[in-house]
Amino acid sequence: MSKKATGVIILLLVGWLSLPAVATEQGDYSVADLLKPCQEGDNDARWGADLEARCEQFINGFAGAYLLLSDGGKADGVCLPPPGNRPDEMRWAFVKWTYDNYKKRHMPAAEGLLAAIKSRFSCG
Repeated sequence: MSKKATGVIILLLVGWLSLPAVATEQGDYSVADLLKPCQEGDNDARWGADLEARCEQFINGFAGAYLLLSDGGKADGVCLPPPGNRPDEMRWAFVKWTYDNYKKRHMPAAEGLLAAIKSRFSCG
């Protein structure tokens, strides 16, 4: 990786890490809160990569915990996409689920993401 690319990555991480925490409890961060960086990551030419990274970091953390606690998704009949494309595919599934269930945008983000992956990535 070039020095320039490394520098850009470091600046993005420092900027992201310097932001105040958004939530103190799982319920404080809503579907609408997660939707904003997930959707705007594709719409914002200047800060889109940062927003997309925020969204996908939440999704990666959620997916890791979910896979660990649900025996790889088998307990719920969920087959997540392969790790390489997982964050992006889960992001789009979440955005679609949110628009299809817009009245539920005030529920906790983790509950909405769980509902989205159960509806999109069932093994059946």
